Amino acid sequence: RPGITTIVKRQLAGPGPRGERMGRLSSKPAESRLVKVPASQVTLNAILTVPEKARGIVIFVHGSGSSRLSPRNQFVARSLNQAGLATLLFDLLTPAEELNEQGGQFRFNIALLAGRLLEVTRWVAENPGTSHLKVAYFGASTGAAAALFVAARQPESVKAIVSRGGRPDLAGSTLPLVKAPTLLIVGGNDPEVIRLNEKALDLLSCKKKLEIVRGATHLFEEPGTLEQVASLAQNWFEQNL
Repeated sequence: RPGITTIVKRQLAGPGPRGERMGRLSSKPAESRLVKVPASQVTLNAILTVPEKARGIVIFVHGSGSSRLSPRNQFVARSLNQAGLATLLFDLLTPAEELNEQGGQFRFNIALLAGRLLEVTRWVAENPGTSHLKVAYFGASTGAAAALFVAARQPESVKAIVSRGGRPDLAGSTLPLVKAPTLLIVGGNDPEVIRLNEKALDLLSCKKKLEIVRGATHLFEEPGTLEQVASLAQNWFEQNL
């Protein structure tokens, strides 16, 4: 299979939030594959997991300073896998770009990040193992802006979006063009990001919702808050995929 270099067997974590419902579709552990996705002049590392009889695929778009190895995104991904959704977690930047990063020249370049997300989305559409799946995005921090940016320009390609502690405001003038149903999740103890998400919500003209998780700060590190994020995301994707 093109692009696949290694296979890693991963036992999915326990049932997670609302365990019985989330585990009802996947009777055996999903298999995660390490893949390399070509994007213009670079190659991006990614982790692809496709449960048996997957009904859609969620592409994770991480925030600045993070990667495909983000424990928070991996937690949410495992929950979605148990709900019968495929996931792709990929690095927006190459190791060399991470090493040479200065002043956010890459991490806060939304046009660059969106361009790479677009190429990853095309790879998913062309890859034999995922081409039949409807595509959704899960974005965090600046990754949420990149997800909305691409969705605005490729409305036929993206069926749903979830933002966790995101910066949708950075998508700017593209927000009114987004057609995909969009859920914005923000921690209740993250007032500045709440304000920015409320501003972005007003600009969105698609099906939309803002969920505030009580007691959560920006990274949702408080007990039980990330489980709420996973549950909210699962519900949104099930409704709109």
